[in-house]
This record gives sequence, structure tokens and C-alpha cells, in this order.
Amino acid sequence: MKVRFTPSARAQFLSALAYIRRDKPSAATSFREHSETVLRRLEDFPESGRIIPEFPELPYREVIISPYRFFYKIKGDVVWIVAVWHGAQLPMLAAP
Repeated sequence: MKVRFTPSARAQFLSALAYIRRDKPSAATSFREHSETVLRRLEDFPESGRIIPEFPELPYREVIISPYRFFYKIKGDVVWIVAVWHGAQLPMLAAP
């Protein structure tokens, strides 16, 4: 499997990194590296993320990389990251 970001999810992830970087650049680097490691696991274990509690009826899953939630959908041989939200935000999802 491949892990890919939708354009909007990539923008959300980059925005999160920029926000973290303003206060502590080293924390942004650590968050990016940790995110890459966790998301890379989805290549081998795409269903390892949990079903989204707020939307159990939808075909989306999430992995939490504190304090952010990465929402994704498996489509064919691609894991699509569709949204990246801070844990304090209510999720809104869109199809890839």
C-alpha cells in the first residue's frame, strides 16, 4: 500500500507544522518525523487505525499523533490521508 495526502490534508498538515514551528522549531521537526513513522506503518497495516468514534458508520479511520488526528480512507491500494485536525477540533471529512 501507498500512503498519500489529499491536497487539503497536506495543507492542514503543513499548517500544523508551521503553527508548531512558530513556538519551537525542534518540536515541529520531531512531530514531522514521528508523523512520518506512524503513517508509514499504514503501508503494511492499513486497518490498524481506529474507526472514528464520531462517525462509526463511515468508512474512515484515524491515527492519533498527539495532539493531532489524522483521518484516512483506504481506497484500492492507497491509504488516503483526508484530513489532519487538532484533537480539540470537531472533525469534518470529505471524500478523496
